[in-house]
Amino acid sequence: MSLITLQLGQCGNQVGGQIFSTLVDDIFAKSTGLSNKENQAYMQSSLEKFFTQRETAGRDGSSSLPMARAVLVDMESKAISHTLQQAKKSGRWTYCAKRSYHQKRGSGNNWAHGFCVHGPKSHEDVMDLVRKEAEKCSRLGGFVSLMSLAGGTGSGVGAYITQSLRDEYPHSFILNQVVWPYTTGEVIVQNYNAVLTLSHLYDTADALVVMENDTLHKICNQLLAIKNISFEDINRVIAHKLTSVLQPCVSDSAGGGQMCDLGSMLEHLVPHPQHKLLTIKNIPQMSDVAREFSFHQWSGLIKNLRQMLIANAPMEEGINWAIKPSSRTASGHTCFNRSLSSLVVLRGKDANSVDPFYFTDSSIYTPWMPSDMTCCVARQPRLFCEYEKSAALVSNSRASVQPLNRIIDKAWTMFSTRAYVHQYLKHGMTEEDFLDSFVSLEKVVASYDNL
Repeated sequence: MSLITLQLGQCGNQVGGQIFSTLVDDIFAKSTGLSNKENQAYMQSSLEKFFTQRETAGRDGSSSLPMARAVLVDMESKAISHTLQQAKKSGRWTYCAKRSYHQKRGSGNNWAHGFCVHGPKSHEDVMDLVRKEAEKCSRLGGFVSLMSLAGGTGSGVGAYITQSLRDEYPHSFILNQVVWPYTTGEVIVQNYNAVLTLSHLYDTADALVVMENDTLHKICNQLLAIKNISFEDINRVIAHKLTSVLQPCVSDSAGGGQMCDLGSMLEHLVPHPQHKLLTIKNIPQMSDVAREFSFHQWSGLIKNLRQMLIANAPMEEGINWAIKPSSRTASGHTCFNRSLSSLVVLRGKDANSVDPFYFTDSSIYTPWMPSDMTCCVARQPRLFCEYEKSAALVSNSRASVQPLNRIIDKAWTMFSTRAYVHQYLKHGMTEEDFLDSFVSLEKVVASYDNL
C-alpha cells in the first residue's frame, strides 16, 4: 500500500524532507539483523510505500534513484526550493519538482488568509498534483499530511487541502501530523490558528498525530544532548517518531501475518470519531555516543514504555513511577493517563519473541472498550535507525487534553476582547466561525475527559 505525503507550509516541507531522508537512511542501512532475502523484501516494501523509482543518467549508464511520493505546497517558494535542493544534494533520493505548488505571497500567519483566500485559489492546481501522484500508485493506502498549527499557510491552507482530500477521496485514509507551537509563543495569534485548524481537521481527517515543540525540544536537550537546538534537530525527532511507526511491520492481530498498513492502524487506533488525537512515544532515544555504550533488555524497554504511557511522560528519563492505574484524586477521579487504544511497534533483535503483556492490562484503558480491541502489537526483526532493540507506542489517550485546553483558554482570552479578530474577518470569516471552533474543541475535550 503506497502513501502520498503532502508537505504543507514551511514547517511541513522541512519536516517532510527530513522524513524522507530518515526513510532512506533506514532502508539502505548496512546492519539490519535480517537475511539478504528478508532484507531485500523489506527494502522493496518500504520503497514501494514511500517512493517511486526515477531513472537518472550517469557516466556509467542509467541508474535508479528513489523519488518521494509527495506533493509540496507553500504560498512562498523559498521553503520548497530549499527542500528540493537538500534532497538533490543528498544524491540518495529526490523529489519530482513538478509535484510542487507555490504562489508569490505567504499567508502572513493568518489562518483566514490561508483558508479563505489561498486555499480556494490553490485548490484545483494542488488536487491536480495529488491526482497525478495517486495515478502512479498501484494500491493507494492513504495520505499523510505534514503541517504546523501556528502559522497561516500550513494551518489555513493545510486545513482547506485536507477538506479537499476528503471530498476527492472519500474512502481513503487521511492522517494529519500537526506540530504544536511552543507554549512561550512563536506567533502572537498562534492560539487562534491552532483552534481553527484543529476544529476543521477534526471534521475531515481520520486521525491527528500531535507533536509538541516543547516536548521535542526537551528530547533534543536531555536525551540527544544537543546544546544549540535548531528546527532541523527537532525535525529529526519528528521524523524518527513517524518512521518508527510507518516503516513496514507485521501485525499480530492480522490473520496470516499481514503487513500493518495505515488503514489497519487507524481502524484500530480510532474506534470512535470523537477521539482522533494520537501521540507517539519512542524508547530508547539517545545520542550516537551514548548508543555505543548502551545495552537494553526487551523486558525493561516494555516496562518503561508502559509507565511513560501511564504517567504521560514524553521520554524515559524522569518517569514518575508513583503514578499507577489505581491512582485517584481526592475527588475520586483517575489521575493517570487513561487510553482508548494503543499500538505497540517492536523493532530489532528478538522482536518476534517479545511478550507485550504490560499493554494488555485492561486497567490502563477506558472500561467501555472491549479488551480485545485495546492493544495491537506489530513487529519487525529488522534493526531501526541502528538501534539493536527499539519500541514505539502510538496511543489514543488523554495526553493531548492539557495542551489542547491551554490553547483553547488562551485563544478564548484573546477572543473575549476581540484582539486581532478584525484581521480574520477581513478575509471572509465571521465571529460565529470562531465560536463554532471553540464549541467543537470543547466537545473533544469533554469526550477525552470521559475516558
